Amino acid sequence: MFIKQTTKRLKGKTYFNHLLVESVATDKGPRHRVVCSLGSLEPAPPKEWRALARRMEEALDEQQALLIDKPLAALPEPGCEGLRARRPRVGADSGEFDLEGLEFEQCREAGPVHVGHQMWERLGLDQILSQAGLSDDAQLLSQLMTLNRLIAPRSELAMSEWIRRTALADMVQKDFSALNEDRLYRNLDKLYPRRTAIEAQLVERERTLFGLKETIYLYDLTSTYFEGQALANPKAMRGYSRDKRSDCKQVVVGLVLDSEGFPKAHEVFAGNRPDSTTVAEMLRALEKRTGKVPGATVVVDRGMADSENLAAIRSAGYHYLVAGQQVGRGLYQEQFETEQNWQEIEREPSPRNPGQKKVRVFVKAAQPGEGQQEVIALCWSEGRTQKDRAIRQKQQGRLELELQKLQRRVKKGRLRDSAKIHQAIGRLKERYSRVARYYQISL
Repeated sequence: MFIKQTTKRLKGKTYFNHLLVESVATDKGPRHRVVCSLGSLEPAPPKEWRALARRMEEALDEQQALLIDKPLAALPEPGCEGLRARRPRVGADSGEFDLEGLEFEQCREAGPVHVGHQMWERLGLDQILSQAGLSDDAQLLSQLMTLNRLIAPRSELAMSEWIRRTALADMVQKDFSALNEDRLYRNLDKLYPRRTAIEAQLVERERTLFGLKETIYLYDLTSTYFEGQALANPKAMRGYSRDKRSDCKQVVVGLVLDSEGFPKAHEVFAGNRPDSTTVAEMLRALEKRTGKVPGATVVVDRGMADSENLAAIRSAGYHYLVAGQQVGRGLYQEQFETEQNWQEIEREPSPRNPGQKKVRVFVKAAQPGEGQQEVIALCWSEGRTQKDRAIRQKQQGRLELELQKLQRRVKKGRLRDSAKIHQAIGRLKERYSRVARYYQISL
């Protein structure tokens, strides 16, 4: 919830009103809903509105207050009687507090780490790590590092301090006062060589707990870069940087998920490794961890959908679902323009937002070509149409603006050589190739 000020002009006079508002999800997107009106006078200085709105929300939820909120008690009568009626009161009934004598010592965060610790134990993750050959100390450090990643991700350098600010020491009956980043780094060195056994056990545990179906594998890659030379890491290389940091060395990480989003296997490749060369190796790693599942479908993006990778997927006994190469889409232009045989896909709304409006998606099978083995599905969606149109309009505006600048340079005599003018036109056509083909540019 938050406080919102509204204005209204009537007969030349401006009136102000303050509303307690909450954001709600609707079929047309997020909208504001008024909880109550706070009147025409400011309930507090604007810098205190966020805290006041939070306190009013707690009052609506009947949470006990330690202190009496003077701004909350001073709210005007209209529209807030129910709010104050439900607000818990502190006084003679609940006891008085001596604020001068109230002290806080060694505060610890308990709620999130307690939930994480219980989940770790119920999933039996210590047993999985023990079977992989890790000691009790390594199991405990692995738990601490995992909870940190889930609750408040930190670097190993800052993680030890975060652990000391939580109640984990009391939960596991261990002293972490001397814990430092070196122990955490060394624990990572112990985990990585055993990742194959750990992932195999985790996959089997997840399959048992959630009844997962091994029918679809989604494979993609990402990268992470290093600040520094990374001389001790032989896989740290310069390559295509997804982080726009071509100046830094990096490694490439490949990850396989199932249709429910559960990880199946991962591998770390050299930073200069092309994506398309990792598919066969990743399939072999997947079989070692989960076993072979004949008839499963492997999903990869178009960057890995070359003939060699598709042949490797087929030889491994899998089906595949890939996005078609851009250069081959023109073969199906007439079939895209034909209105017959399109079938709309029914898309289920998000469980968190049942009123969410999904864009419409249509598919149909393409007519197979001579000697064609694959099944080609043509897909058309409102979202992709809107995206492509927006990109073209943006490029169109930029191209016309650049052409106008070039035209002014020529008119003012700043650019006279016709060869250089044609070079400038050629560079613009190359930069805005998506829309330049719709223009005739002449000198």
